[in-house]
Amino acid sequence: MKNIVFLTFLIVSSSFSQTIDYNIKNGFMAKGYDVVAYFNNQALEGDKQFTTTYDGVNYKFTSQENLEKFIKNPTKYIPQYGGYCAYAIALKNDKVSINPESFEIKDGKLYLFYNAWGTNTLDLWKQENEKELIEKADKNWNLLKFKK
Repeated sequence: MKNIVFLTFLIVSSSFSQTIDYNIKNGFMAKGYDVVAYFNNQALEGDKQFTTTYDGVNYKFTSQENLEKFIKNPTKYIPQYGGYCAYAIALKNDKVSINPESFEIKDGKLYLFYNAWGTNTLDLWKQENEKELIEKADKNWNLLKFKK
């Protein structure tokens, strides 16, 4: 009887659990770019032969080496704010898609940005107080991350 009660509780609680809303509109984090390569200051599109899934999100890599680095420490490489534009999270409290070639590594974390129609939010991010923007984005993300 205890096993049935526990199993029922597990099923019910898991059906109500929330997962983070990641920016994976094309099926992969960072629009299929290699999140490990960013840490070598490179924006490179990954290859379908080097893929993995972490926390329900698909990732592509440029090499077996980068895939293995990710598998050893995935949380190091996952973009901040679910892979949405860091600037939009900070100032607009809104999830905005990104240009995978517009990025910054700051204090060991990957931030992605929107860049289209003459607006590169990475440039705006750098012109303003990055520390304050990160604080705002962190607060906003705590409220936004489970909303789809």
